[in-house]
Amino acid sequence: MDRPLKPTEVELKLLRILWELGPASVKEVHARLNRQEEYTYTGVLRMLQVMLEKGLVVRDESQRSHIYAPAHPRAAMEGGLVADLAERLFGGSAAALALAALQSGPVSAEEKARIRAMLGEDAP
Repeated sequence: MDRPLKPTEVELKLLRILWELGPASVKEVHARLNRQEEYTYTGVLRMLQVMLEKGLVVRDESQRSHIYAPAHPRAAMEGGLVADLAERLFGGSAAALALAALQSGPVSAEEKARIRAMLGEDAP
């Protein structure tokens, strides 16, 4: 990814669904999205078409129902967004970003354990 992709909040909802489901039809994405909030089928179709134009998803047209899939792995997208945020808000300091995130709210025991593991420390 040369430049960080900056999906909108709705685009991120659709990407999270596609990362969870894997390649899916508009109908499948629409059904999953409507568990969270109401969207029309044509609205979901249009959003996926815009995301295709932006390079956020790819489309397989070999079947009658077009199948959409994320164009980038979740980790790559997250990494690009985090790097962009760190650069714009914290002058490129990943440590400052992490500290701000940790100070912004409670951290569960599971999250603390994952952080310690990433830092190579033993849990208490």
